[in-house]
Amino acid sequence: MAEVVWLTLKLATVVTVLLLVLATPLAWWLARGRSVLKPVVGALVALPIVLPPTVLGFYLLIALGPKSPLMLLLQPFGVRTLAFTFEGLVIGSLVYSLPFAVQPLRNAFLAIGDEPLEAAATLGAGKAATFWRVALPLALPGYAVAALLAFAHTIGEFGVVMMLGGGIPGETEVLSIEIYRLVESLEWDKAHQLSALLLAFGFLAALTLLLLERRRSAPA
Repeated sequence: MAEVVWLTLKLATVVTVLLLVLATPLAWWLARGRSVLKPVVGALVALPIVLPPTVLGFYLLIALGPKSPLMLLLQPFGVRTLAFTFEGLVIGSLVYSLPFAVQPLRNAFLAIGDEPLEAAATLGAGKAATFWRVALPLALPGYAVAALLAFAHTIGEFGVVMMLGGGIPGETEVLSIEIYRLVESLEWDKAHQLSALLLAFGFLAALTLLLLERRRSAPA
């Protein structure tokens, strides 16, 4: 059981860190960009929210399987497939949890408004300096929400990791899959223990989100 918990925490941590890095430029572009493609890109980012996880997991399984064009390109480097591997779970979780990182960051960047950015530009700050010294500090509450949502969502996902990982012990068997396996084998007591653990975590995550939102909306 300890191995399953450790693997789940490892997956959620890696995915959360990578998502904050990858979602930042995308969220900034969606908040501040002027391209006519923004609605299309925004819809693609939000697609995992409305798409059944098994459907997303199925297409990821094909994309990361040995016969996909992507894997054919990677075969000269010794990579035959990423399906049923921890690395494949990371990629699948990145795609599945992407909107839960992008949307809070996009909202945080929108909430900054134009005045702080225009003031920084008036003082001679370039675009990069304006982002790092003005936008990023002001958007930190959004980063806290994005990190918590991405971490919690990755902890609880089932359909994508089941389709893409298959529940290999020590490699791709995370908590949600372990609970499913325990129920199938009628090991109710162990299933109760893990389910209660995730229930407590989910409650704490939801409570933390509400407290962060309350603090952010409180008058200065």
